[in-house]
Amino acid sequence: MRAAGSWSLGAYVHVPFCASRCDYCAFATWVDRDHLMERYVTACVAEAQRAWESEKLPPATSVFVGGGTPSRLAIGGIERILAVIPREPCAEVTVECNPEDASTERFASWRDAGVNRVSFGAQSMIPTVLAGLGRHHDVASTLSAVTLAAEAGFTRVSLDLIFGGPGETDAAFEATLDAVLGLQPPPGHVSCYALTVEPGTPLAADAARHPDDDVQARRYEIADAVLEAAGYRWYEVSNWAIPGQECKHNRLYWSQGDYRGIGCAAHSHSSGQRWWNVRTPERYISAVEQLRSPEAAREVLDPSERAFEELLLAVRTADGVPWAALGGDRALEELFDRRGDRAVLNLRGRLLANEVAARLVVPPSLANAGGEGRLLRNGILPQ
Repeated sequence: MRAAGSWSLGAYVHVPFCASRCDYCAFATWVDRDHLMERYVTACVAEAQRAWESEKLPPATSVFVGGGTPSRLAIGGIERILAVIPREPCAEVTVECNPEDASTERFASWRDAGVNRVSFGAQSMIPTVLAGLGRHHDVASTLSAVTLAAEAGFTRVSLDLIFGGPGETDAAFEATLDAVLGLQPPPGHVSCYALTVEPGTPLAADAARHPDDDVQARRYEIADAVLEAAGYRWYEVSNWAIPGQECKHNRLYWSQGDYRGIGCAAHSHSSGQRWWNVRTPERYISAVEQLRSPEAAREVLDPSERAFEELLLAVRTADGVPWAALGGDRALEELFDRRGDRAVLNLRGRLLANEVAARLVVPPSLANAGGEGRLLRNGILPQ
């Protein structure tokens, strides 16, 4: 165990409750367990307290409360959990929020608890596209939520968008982007995700609503052009930000940083070991209440696995990978821009990121690192 304070540590808190399940969602979320909310919060408080005490963890440099729908919890729930997670004074603390849950009272309570970044699941600014995705909020609630967040003093706001949904056209997606950039104030961070068909979801069962690869590629190109023109810069394949507004917590994931997960289905990582908690809230609550570990399983990566995984993560970022990781493959090199000894995906390369990643080779500089330390340059934003 490294000395406290000697490394960056993220904390992730999973809140598994939702008012309804979106048609594309395969996350560990439930729409019929609201009666467990109070016990669940108490269990998260207990797990966090035990983790920081027994594992001698340092204060977190970032905290991300996700789900599910964290904003489904009654005011005071998230605040109780945050109160027992030690944090650095300048820690980034993000909470995901559905637009329809936004309120002056909720935001004031979050600010008092140390939340300094809010992420809204907007998905689209076109009513018919929202309906096609199975979303139940309206555009007006997104507009109101952003305004309320600004009035509460949040200067770091992110919006999530999904492109390629049923009923969406290029013009409709451009209209969504224009509406997002027209918000007052506009968000400092925008995530644009291609709609993914997950097994077992209502979307998977309806072939007529499945996205087209070529259409999604075109939408991605539209997103990149519009956001870049507005001053946003891509720093991960699906994420753009005004410089200085990047998500520190997510960058920690992409740089193989350490993080401690709290809650059901939450994942943790420390120096090449990964473990995750039991998936359902009932089993999680039962384990914590009975003073048992909620851990479901874990895996240990050997140094070669860690080195290759680093490439898989890093290639998606604007920090890129060592040029040597391209292995002299001329066709592969055409998908990258060279920046010194680093290779950074160009626009065409980003469209093929998964295929590109599979062709990378671990260069000696990583293979000889023994899987220890921080191998990725500039992986974490400075404090």
